[in-house]
Parts: sequence; C-alpha cells; structure tokens
Amino acid sequence: MAIDLITKFLPYVDEIFTTESKKSLLTNEDFNWTGAHTIKVYKLNTVGMNDYDRAGTGEGSRYGEIAALSTALEEFTLKKDRSFTFAIDKLDADETGQQVQAASALARQQREVIIPEVDTYVYGVMTAGAGIKPAAKALTSENIYTEIITANNAMDNAEVPETGRILVVTPDIYLLMKQCKDITMETDIGNDMRLKGVIGLLDGLTVLKVPAARLPKQFGFMIAHPVATVAPTKLEEYRIHQDPPGISGSLVEGRICYDAFVLDNKKKAIYYQAMPSA
Repeated sequence: MAIDLITKFLPYVDEIFTTESKKSLLTNEDFNWTGAHTIKVYKLNTVGMNDYDRAGTGEGSRYGEIAALSTALEEFTLKKDRSFTFAIDKLDADETGQQVQAASALARQQREVIIPEVDTYVYGVMTAGAGIKPAAKALTSENIYTEIITANNAMDNAEVPETGRILVVTPDIYLLMKQCKDITMETDIGNDMRLKGVIGLLDGLTVLKVPAARLPKQFGFMIAHPVATVAPTKLEEYRIHQDPPGISGSLVEGRICYDAFVLDNKKKAIYYQAMPSA
C-alpha cells in the first residue's frame, strides 16, 4: 500500500532577476495623445540666404526671390495595445502560505514581462531609426574608446545638443570599456542617477548599462539624445477583481497602450554602432 507523504514548501517564491526600465532617460513624451490615437506633426523646410538688394536694382523684392516654404506631415499612430489576464484560486492563495497574492503577482508581471517587452520594443525602434549608422564593426578593448569618441564627434558635426547625450552599452561592452587602458570614467554621478542605471560619464556622455536581452542582436553601442525619440504610454491600467463571476479567488487584468517614434528631423541624434554577425 502506497503512502503519500506530505511535501512541505517553504514560504518563499523563487523570483527572476529583473532590471527596472531606463527608457525614460533616452526618450521623451513631448506630444499629447489625449483624445487621439494618431497625431500629425508638421515638418518645415528652410530657404537659402540672399544678398540684400539695397539699391533696388533687381526685380521684385529687395530681399530676393520669394521661395515657397514647403511643409510635410509626420503621422504617428499608436500600434501597441497589449494586455494580459490571470486568475489566482482562493485555495491556492491560502495553501501556499499567502505567498501567491494578487498584488505581488501583478508586481511580478510588471517587472518580469511588461517592462522588458516595452523596453525591447523601444530600443528596437531607436536602433532601426537611427540617423547615423556606420557599417558593422567588431568592438574590442583596443578600439572601443576610439569608436565611442568618433561617434560623439559625428554627433557634434550633426549639431546634436551636447548636453543630455546618453551612451547605451551592454554588460559585455562595458567589460571591454573597463579593460581599455584609454578609458577613465568619471563616476561621481550621485545616487539618484545610479538608481536610474547610470554608471558613469565618458567624453561628456552619460553611460547607461542595459541588459543585452532587451537590445537587438549584434548591438554594439548607441549614443542617443532624448529629443529624437517620442515614447508615449497613452493607457496603462491594472485591475484586481475579487471573486468575480465564475472565479473563486482573484482575477488580475492589465492593459498598456504604448509606442515609440523617431522624429525624422532629429534622427541624427541617434548613433547606432552594430557588430557583425557571429
């Protein structure tokens, strides 16, 4: 006769290591999506300069030939409308020593699923829309510093604002940077910035370390100014229903509507250096 022995579970949940989102440092929410799912932004051109005809010897305006100022529209429609739902049975919550609770399960869903998904999408949009993308190149401890300052120089030439640029690296690239004899980072950055994931300053750049899993494959590094990318979250709501019809326990539901767009006139404020495929 078989005897079923009681199995004892410790009051502990094996959590997955997660990293908080850092996209707010790299993007902006300058546009207002309230009451709209699509917004249109005017993109204006400019005209050349003329020599002023002080003596009035020419025909027409002394300011020169009147040129038409053309306009174009950039249209942004939110494409990501994502949701989830799960239930926690009342007996499961009771018999697991109160470790499976709706509120803690929802927080886990946000940390381990929602934030990584949104970050991965936004970083993918930024790298795809980067205005400066040199050919893929292998990065080593010998050339990493040269490649970074070359990228910063390219952004200088593109007249990208000097303050506010952020250098995004993976842990592996950061390891190369630490092995490079030419790199000495300024690390006096304050606890508030450290909490946001900033690890130092290099050549005027704020250095941000992001897990490789949230970045495109063959990611080398990216320098970005937040003016280039609009990353709105139009709707983000989470609900916990206690004992809804058909369920004895908690029903958790969530929805997030978000997207990211690189502005055409500001795309050179993103420099993306990819590495060759292995």
